Amino acid sequence: MSSASLIEKRSIDYVPLSERHGKVWHLWPIWFAGDANLGTLAIGAIGPMAHLPLIWSLAAIVTGCAFGTFFMAFHSTQGPQMGLPQMIQSRPQFGYMGALLVWIVAIITYFGYNIVCHIIAGQAVHQVTGLAQTTAYVPFGGIAIALAVVGYKWIHVAQRWLSYVMIAALVIFSLGALSHWDQLVALAPAASRTGSLAIKPFMAQFFAAAAYQLSWSIYVSDYSRYLPPKVGVRASFWWTFLGAGIGGAWTMALGAVAVVVSGNADVVAGIVQTGDAIVPHLGVAVLLGALLGLLTISSLNFYGASLTLLSIMDSLSITHAIIRNRLFALSVMFIPTLIIAYLARGAFVVLYSSFLSIIIYLFTPWTAINLIDFYFLRKGHYSINEIFNRDGMYGQWNKSGISAYFIGFMAMVPFFSTDAYIGPIAKMLGGIDVSMLIGLPVSALLYLWFNANYDPARELRQIALADANLPA
Repeated sequence: MSSASLIEKRSIDYVPLSERHGKVWHLWPIWFAGDANLGTLAIGAIGPMAHLPLIWSLAAIVTGCAFGTFFMAFHSTQGPQMGLPQMIQSRPQFGYMGALLVWIVAIITYFGYNIVCHIIAGQAVHQVTGLAQTTAYVPFGGIAIALAVVGYKWIHVAQRWLSYVMIAALVIFSLGALSHWDQLVALAPAASRTGSLAIKPFMAQFFAAAAYQLSWSIYVSDYSRYLPPKVGVRASFWWTFLGAGIGGAWTMALGAVAVVVSGNADVVAGIVQTGDAIVPHLGVAVLLGALLGLLTISSLNFYGASLTLLSIMDSLSITHAIIRNRLFALSVMFIPTLIIAYLARGAFVVLYSSFLSIIIYLFTPWTAINLIDFYFLRKGHYSINEIFNRDGMYGQWNKSGISAYFIGFMAMVPFFSTDAYIGPIAKMLGGIDVSMLIGLPVSALLYLWFNANYDPARELRQIALADANLPA
């Protein structure tokens, strides 16, 4: 992206080495601030709302965040190595047309998250100003879209500044909570303070945190693809892991504390009540900071959604990477988000819980296949030109990737545990959902098995020929 241009000119196309810029530590603030928002606070409320004692809720949050972020951070390292957005990278595993499978799932995920973001933003504005919840939807979404329009560079800048603000807010809130712990605990219902470990709500909180962190995987490379490949896999992994892991666990933990102390299922109201019990008006200040975080993460969602929609359009008819097409894709995502957020605002808790379940079910096989292909099968060697070639070396339909995805997904079904369906093995486990632990190894091992005859030397020769004219 030219520094002289306000609006990013690239979309799903390759970023040449001559345009790579930035420092690897910039990944830390974009994902710390990405997690320091009201939506993340709500994830921390899941355990306490299921009557899981606070200490066990916090344990589930920390371990769940670490588990989900582990996979997400490995996806982040793909951006500097390939110079491409995350979703377009799925073509080698699923085929030029077969990748539509995961892209459609990704679009649904983007819609879901931005609907949730609008609903929570409306609740926050109502809590602070008393205005109707829906009053915030259009200005909130409009600002988020504006930041998505200017694109990569300014999203990074906004996230860096916001991360400093949120670190200060979280430190003040956390230190205040610790210094007033006895008074805060006295406000909490007795059942929330102590108690033995209950496995089912513990696992629900664990996998909710893991799914939330894993869900960043569908666009994490979008925000690392302008980095030069020399930053290396190890550095890009750790800066992403620490930023997202700390930001996620810290913010979810405050959400859990707020719900326990206030005894209120509304995490927004809980933050205000808990913060004000520490220092007058602290709750509102933290709420406003988290609202800004929600605004910028909505921009990231709109930005990633536009790239994924352009990937879909490119599979159906070759799409040129021009600003006009990216603006069109953003507008297509904006209007339905507002409409559905308005219609779904009264069923937020049910919507959010169900949405997290869907994410973990649909993206577990994809993340396993994508990572096993990148790190173990092809070991980071791909032809950029062939990814955009409809009749190229990766084929239109990759049976190994598609088969591994569907079989891995079906292997998870007996372990599903939702309000609508509980699988037979989940019933035997007392309603505990461990489907993610099944889908990851099954999908990964099947994909390797289906590619047992893969010839890396032959493919490297094809890549050298295909990418001989790749711009430097």
